[in-house]
Amino acid sequence: MELTNSSAIVTGGASGLGAATVRALAERGARVVVFDRNEAGAKQVADEAGGEPFAGDVTDPEACQKAVDLAAEGGVLRVAVNCAGTGWAERVINREGKPHDIRGFEFLMRLNVIGTFNVMTKAAAAIAKTEPSVDGERGVIVNTASVAAFDGQIGQLAYSASKGAVVGMTLPAARDLSVVGIRVLTIAPGLFDTPLLASLPEEQRRALGESVLFPKLLGQPSQFAQLVVDIVGNRYLNGEVIRLDGGIRMPPR
Repeated sequence: MELTNSSAIVTGGASGLGAATVRALAERGARVVVFDRNEAGAKQVADEAGGEPFAGDVTDPEACQKAVDLAAEGGVLRVAVNCAGTGWAERVINREGKPHDIRGFEFLMRLNVIGTFNVMTKAAAAIAKTEPSVDGERGVIVNTASVAAFDGQIGQLAYSASKGAVVGMTLPAARDLSVVGIRVLTIAPGLFDTPLLASLPEEQRRALGESVLFPKLLGQPSQFAQLVVDIVGNRYLNGEVIRLDGGIRMPPR
């Protein structure tokens, strides 16, 4: 798919995987809307990439519609990438025997699942209105899950459930949108060197890298962004969840 003079929207675009994706798409000619709750961060990344910042919450349907509208106004909307999300650590029952707090579970479902749903569906509606390319393709939607969807660790009940839901949406969404020429894929990253891991001591970061099968390193956001670009460019990729994890299979803890 040709990105020159096209438009894209990236959620969670102010940092980490999202920021790297914004830069990679912009380098290939796309005008990118950087959608993030972090207004200052979104503006900084957008300024660097020649894009447009949008401060908002992906759990708010109205904000999502405004962000998609902004992307569609700036060019032919072809790409939507959902990177917004976070984690939560809590066991089914804690050491005192108390059950998992429903508030934490609901929070992750709203952000990781409903946030992805909001942007995916609204972006799909906008992309479906565009003129298709000569081969009938109109656009691509890339969502972000996690290897925790398959290898959930102790304390990852809510996180694994939310990322499992993103995995579960992939094929039905691809089937639904096939009639309008929109592909849908999901990337399931492993251990990546994002701001979340940057807060850990260097010894812990090194140990995490050593746990990867090969290469024994933390993944870099630029490698995630490269896969997004590869997905956009390869029109025979569709309806699939791609693990990007160096072959790691997460242990129980």
